[in-house]
Amino acid sequence: MTADLSQIVKAYDVRGVVPDQWDEALAELFGAAFVQVTGAEAIVVGHDMRPSSPGLSGAFARGAAARGADVTLIGLCSTDQLYFASGHFGLPGAMFTASHNPAQYNGIKMCRAGAAPVGQDTGLADIRALVESWSGQGAPEPAAERGTVTERDTLTDYAAYLLSLVDLSRMRPLKVVVDAGNGMGGHTVPTVIQSLPVTLVPMYFELDGTFPNHEANPLDPANIVDLQARVRSEGADLGLAFDGDADRCFVVDERGEGISPSAITALVAARELAKHPGGTVIHNLITSWSVPEVVRENGGTPVRTRVGHSFIKEEMARTGAIFGGEHSAHYYFRDFWNADTGMLAALHVLAALGSQDGPLSALVAQYDRYKASGEINSTVDDQAGRMAAVKAAFASREGVTIDELDGLTVSTEDWWFNLRPSNTEPLLRLNVEARDEPTMAKARDEVLGLVRGA
Repeated sequence: MTADLSQIVKAYDVRGVVPDQWDEALAELFGAAFVQVTGAEAIVVGHDMRPSSPGLSGAFARGAAARGADVTLIGLCSTDQLYFASGHFGLPGAMFTASHNPAQYNGIKMCRAGAAPVGQDTGLADIRALVESWSGQGAPEPAAERGTVTERDTLTDYAAYLLSLVDLSRMRPLKVVVDAGNGMGGHTVPTVIQSLPVTLVPMYFELDGTFPNHEANPLDPANIVDLQARVRSEGADLGLAFDGDADRCFVVDERGEGISPSAITALVAARELAKHPGGTVIHNLITSWSVPEVVRENGGTPVRTRVGHSFIKEEMARTGAIFGGEHSAHYYFRDFWNADTGMLAALHVLAALGSQDGPLSALVAQYDRYKASGEINSTVDDQAGRMAAVKAAFASREGVTIDELDGLTVSTEDWWFNLRPSNTEPLLRLNVEARDEPTMAKARDEVLGLVRGA
């Protein structure tokens, strides 16, 4: 029977429940299809700590080798470590992870050589079509000459490369609490920071894809409560929280207060612009007003884009941007093949804090200028109808600007909001920012009243 992959092949990756929605037999076909679509003679494959990851990645490697590609298995790694291997070796790559999804999920993030993304329009649709066609008739005909499968550890090289991109020579001793959430940060963090003047306080470093302590998604406030308490009890200088595949990093200051990813984006942008004067910085349309302001103040050019890593990476490639940041704590660097790496952003924070005497809260205050609602989800049956009602309510008001680059963005001198439909659920996502808390709350409540019909 031909497999129906509509539930697991997403816009940018493969993701689903194992073995209910996909298994090692399908993973093997994905490996073969990946080689055929990319035309690769060699690829690199890595995986996270989920129980199903070794078997799935091994099956993918077998499928790729059967089509004639030489496979380098780098084993346990973070997603940005896989991107490093893809960029460093100049090979297409596949990372087996479901990021912060529950334990029964797994997935594949694929890229071309140099960590260039593979999405629906850049090969993923073709890969899906091949897998579906083959699944009904068994494995494809193997190549005349089977490829090799070898193992290689890239962790030390990955760490050395990241450290070469940030000047940490003037860093004072810091006490840092790191919550790895039982994810891949527990694998990468010790090697990356072992040469730095850092007293590391590890939390949940045991690699465990069942996530026994909390969900490995630091953007949910519930998942950083332990980190916040530990930073305060340890008297630490800061805390870092990584998601399951450790490509996102969330930062907590010395008071245990979370720092918005927009403020981290602005801080890193200022540092990158000091290295690359006049550079372009990409930011998605839900990042704070402070991001383009800081970019301009530091002599750079801000470019606004839609939400999503494929749009960020496309704009970075098109504009030659030096850096890009998203509200979701994804940080992209030209010096890292335009790929996202939370670890490199964390090193920038350590360098910025460690090169001056004040606390992190004072350092980031200059980058955290406005009051934001955070993302608020509303379940609605008629997304388009609710969006139209909100647009109609604001369109005729004086001093209002409306654009629809990604959902509906309404702006005034004192506040803005963005309302976007979810691609996968009957939800509308609202983000509001204003010059002060009362103004933000008033705009937020008015929009929510229109969305929810209250």
